[in-house]
Amino acid sequence: MESKQILDIFKEITRIPRESGSEEQITAWLLDWAAQRGLEAKRDAIGNVLIAKPASKGKENVPVLVLQAHQDMVCEKNEGVQHDWAKDPINYVIEDGWMIAHDTTLGADDGIGIAACLALLESDLPTGRLECIFTISEETGMDGAEAMASGFFTGKTLINLDSEDEGEMFIGCAGGVNTESVLEYGSVAAPKGAKALQIRISGGIGGHSGDDINKERVNTVQQMARFLYSCPVDFELASINGGGKHNAIARECAAVVFTSAPEALAKAFAAFGADLQAEYRLSDPSLAFESKECAAEGICIEHKAARALIAALCACPHGVYAMSQDIPGLVETSTNLAAVHTAAGKAVVLTSQRSSITSACNAIAAKTAAVFELAGATSRHFSPYPGWKPNVDSHILKVCVESYKRLFGCEPAVKAIHAGLECGLFLEKFPGLDMISFGPTLRGVHAPGEKLELASLERFVKHLEDVVTSFN
Repeated sequence: MESKQILDIFKEITRIPRESGSEEQITAWLLDWAAQRGLEAKRDAIGNVLIAKPASKGKENVPVLVLQAHQDMVCEKNEGVQHDWAKDPINYVIEDGWMIAHDTTLGADDGIGIAACLALLESDLPTGRLECIFTISEETGMDGAEAMASGFFTGKTLINLDSEDEGEMFIGCAGGVNTESVLEYGSVAAPKGAKALQIRISGGIGGHSGDDINKERVNTVQQMARFLYSCPVDFELASINGGGKHNAIARECAAVVFTSAPEALAKAFAAFGADLQAEYRLSDPSLAFESKECAAEGICIEHKAARALIAALCACPHGVYAMSQDIPGLVETSTNLAAVHTAAGKAVVLTSQRSSITSACNAIAAKTAAVFELAGATSRHFSPYPGWKPNVDSHILKVCVESYKRLFGCEPAVKAIHAGLECGLFLEKFPGLDMISFGPTLRGVHAPGEKLELASLERFVKHLEDVVTSFN
């Protein structure tokens, strides 16, 4: 098995639409792929797929090994980029040792995990029985893992291929929940003689709300609220829209305001932008600020509701809330102000919370909801998923560590991760399951510019091959 083989499979996957909640084409493709090779395969009612390979001759008594990846991907693109996620292939380049999609997400999270599984299934490597499972809608709520019936797979050892730092073995992860807050508002006519001005923040790096939450990157939604809350020029708010997925840090945000002093407000916004560029000069060097008069329907959000919304967005907790007291350097609890959208008399705010301690996750989710409830909004929590408690006595951990040392002459790092993995749900449904997670190095996941390091893919492939062939 070679890294080129896995990369070629992944390149084929980049041509298949697979946005969370719309995995029908990749599901069908996986089942067809298995049928063409005469492999055992099945699909459950929700869309999870299992493809299995029988044990090699002489390996019949080796315990079944399960490998797992998710079918879906986070679909994000830069503003102004023409890309239809329902049909367009992902545009990528190979440069400076990376495979990168400059204007969209690449989908290596977790397409490269799918590709690794398929390469193993069609290889002639001597292994015990392999069961590869491909879950749906991991990115939006781990729906596939949540709905998977006990008995869907038979193995008692699972390798999750959804991690993003080669040379690191993950044995635990945070749990999480999403929170949606809805503020209903009345509409009023714009003040007579006021001009419509669109102000926009763009160019944020964004990133994964788990892996990147400690990197102190700009959140454009919160910074737009910061400006509007303290704006020295009178205005009425017509709309505010920014951010996207619950598990991505907001990279762009735009607001439309009506004001009788558009030049003064634009000047204040430019000064604010200069301050923010200085504050985030290292983490987000491409921040951009634009203001321009625009054609807009002369309707505004009722003043009191607009002020309440702006204040809540400004006060909403975002970022790292607590560090682990047990594992140095590990984020324990965080929250992400992911998106705000106004339309049809409603402002909808999406946030997500994560923690390795369930009670702490519930607490920060309640705190976030409380901020918006004080503003008159109603909140709901949804798509909770459990954390995965580390097992330092894991057999598959020992196998993976010894393999890495044998291949590369150094110890891999053994860690827990703040991002969510499906392993916690698997452990609930399959008690006693022995698990580990590892993968090649990815950067910028959940944001345009996502990239895969090819040298790390080479090491990952060697390690995975050695683990599956030496496992007993």
